[in-house]
Amino acid sequence: MSSAKPLVIHRISALDLAVETWPWPFAEARRAEIDVHFAGKQRQKPATWNGRVLLGRNPVFSGNRLSAGYFETDFASFLAWRDWGFPDPGVFNGFGMGALRCADGAFVLGEMAGHTSNAGRIYFPSGTPDLNDIRDGAVDIPGSVTRELEEETGLLPGEYETDPHWHCIYTGPALAMIRLLHIGLPGEAVRDRIERNLAAQDQPELCAIHLVRSTRDLTGAMPRFVAAFLEAQFAA
Repeated sequence: MSSAKPLVIHRISALDLAVETWPWPFAEARRAEIDVHFAGKQRQKPATWNGRVLLGRNPVFSGNRLSAGYFETDFASFLAWRDWGFPDPGVFNGFGMGALRCADGAFVLGEMAGHTSNAGRIYFPSGTPDLNDIRDGAVDIPGSVTRELEEETGLLPGEYETDPHWHCIYTGPALAMIRLLHIGLPGEAVRDRIERNLAAQDQPELCAIHLVRSTRDLTGAMPRFVAAFLEAQFAA
């Protein structure tokens, strides 16, 4: 990671993420290949479902505002685009993340379970936006963060305090919109509670909960933007 170009972290207070009708040329031109690729993924992991997701394009950072357009596509096209090395550089996966920080300073991250498309990766609760995240013609990233946090950890909005701004990190293929969430419990207590919630689920998205207390706890299983955010937080 030390040899990689440092990532810029934009402090943003306003998100303007309009949903537009736009046929994705990549998905249309390579439909047959995409279908074959997805069929192979389903053979490997039968639970993989070809639902509808929202991807972004044309991101603009201006002052404290992030603007971008989002369009609807199928998960199979998204998966192929990701697995083939992001052949369309004009498109990004733009998602919200809830960076849960405990009373003792520990950050809580989850490890994705083996049946998911990101098995083994470690990051904050998040998810590629889908049609449930559209509000009044725009992508509701705050709502997406709240939903993903509840689904993955069982924590409800009244149990943590939410920072008003976002830490946005754009890598090209990904645009992570990270919001700090503060919970008044120590890290071990939060981890124990989430683990109990996961144990009660039939097929939880997460297989392990990790506490990050310093940069020494960072691992290669964490995306670059997660590591960059944590490094900046600990430096502050």
